[in-house]
Amino acid sequence: MPTYELSLILRQMGRPELVATLKRTATAIFDKGGIIRKLDNLGTKALPFKTSAHGIVHRTGSYFVFKFDTPPSAIDDLDEEYGRDVDIVRKRIYRADSSQQEAISCTLHEELLPPAYRKDVQKMIATAERSKTKKVFQYNTGLDYYPFQK
Repeated sequence: MPTYELSLILRQMGRPELVATLKRTATAIFDKGGIIRKLDNLGTKALPFKTSAHGIVHRTGSYFVFKFDTPPSAIDDLDEEYGRDVDIVRKRIYRADSSQQEAISCTLHEELLPPAYRKDVQKMIATAERSKTKKVFQYNTGLDYYPFQK
């Protein structure tokens, strides 16, 4: 089963109603044969612009991201079901890219080095030295003097 991400913006509501909405959302995934891998709460924030959903104008919302595995045939059903839910202001389902799952390597031994020996610091120093050298203007006129007044 492929992995998908569901980005949700829920309307502003109290904690019990928020929990009930998240349970309803998760139950829909389970009913379609899906498995939830991760649930991220990104907090309650002001929306970038006022948004109208189900006849109500929303200015703030709670942001959530579900990572789940489900058969591709269930995505249209989930999208339709979430579209009818009055507590969901915005929803979007993305297919998670398998190349995003990069291996995390430990860089502690590099971070413990003195700054002068770190690769990223050496790169910054080289960039700064390149910008220090001023380019000298060459006239390329063939004359041994500047023909215009200085």
